[in-house]
Amino acid sequence: MNFASNVSSDRSRWRSVTVLKSDHFSTVERGFWRGDGGEVEAVFRQFDHVPWWIRPVAYHFGKREAKALERLGGIAGPRLLAYGDGFLVRSWIDGLPMHIAQPAGQIDYFRRAKQMMFAMHRAGVVHNDLAKEQNWLRDAAGLPQMTDFQLAHTSARKGPLFRLAAHEDLRHLLKHKRKYVPEALTATERRVLAAKSLPARIWMATGKKLYLFITRRLIGYMDREGSGADATRDGPRIAAHLAKLSGVTGSAVVAYPTPRGARLYAFVETAKPLSEAEVRAHIVSGPDHLPDPSLVQIARQLPRRPEGQLRDDVLRLVAQNQVDLIDGMKLDPDARKAANELIAGRLNRTDRRMRGA
Repeated sequence: MNFASNVSSDRSRWRSVTVLKSDHFSTVERGFWRGDGGEVEAVFRQFDHVPWWIRPVAYHFGKREAKALERLGGIAGPRLLAYGDGFLVRSWIDGLPMHIAQPAGQIDYFRRAKQMMFAMHRAGVVHNDLAKEQNWLRDAAGLPQMTDFQLAHTSARKGPLFRLAAHEDLRHLLKHKRKYVPEALTATERRVLAAKSLPARIWMATGKKLYLFITRRLIGYMDREGSGADATRDGPRIAAHLAKLSGVTGSAVVAYPTPRGARLYAFVETAKPLSEAEVRAHIVSGPDHLPDPSLVQIARQLPRRPEGQLRDDVLRLVAQNQVDLIDGMKLDPDARKAANELIAGRLNRTDRRMRGA
């Protein structure tokens, strides 16, 4: 396959800065790609080092992503910079994933997202994975971008199956719109939300269950699907109970994904020394049978906004071990200092476990 935009398939042009994530399908790094015009900030996905038994699938995903990015040319997110044997390089997008950016009330964000998605479909690409909020970004200008095109499908004919997949792309975007700006849904959009395609219904009833069993139970792959329910229900209750513990000046409980589902991560700010055992004993001593969080991190200071509210977006990134995204956030000096201390002492280091570090 010939990619016209490739400047080179020589991976020696890559300079790594940090590993963003690593799983059984690939390792994703952030750094710089040296093109003919100099270095540009980029993302490097390497998939030739994965276990032999999953390598064909990893290569297939890499080829699909490269083909889609080449066809799109940057109109729906990153641009393809290079594609070689066992790796691809795409441009870096300075932005936050939707589940962190939380675009509540931002009608223009979803209007532009819909326009961008239609442009993608006109170019002959369906994403096929837009149900995940982390595959939608809000860039530094507040505009939508897409990422993670490993499941994308490229077609010049745009036949019936393509049109079904495009319908599902739209339906998933509208589900996010319903969550963040429900008042802006039109009557037509509500009808689209109600019209789940037959293949989608069959997938939810059969294929997705098999997919989750294979990916989560057999090979330990995980994403954010299904996370957050326990934090939504139990997080505020745990935080309210912790406020009664002497020395606690603030707390927050968020969800983070594991191969066996979402777990709770509690951040506790204290004005005097408290041990993890004391905090856990207090949580479970309440009358409401509160769950004991899987992880409890105690800090002298939690990152806050100038008005005093906790920076839940920062805490979610620390809990999910996506700390590289914090670099691009606008934080005042006190919040930046508190975030750096949390990062240094974070308890979820899933990427390191997967790399064997």
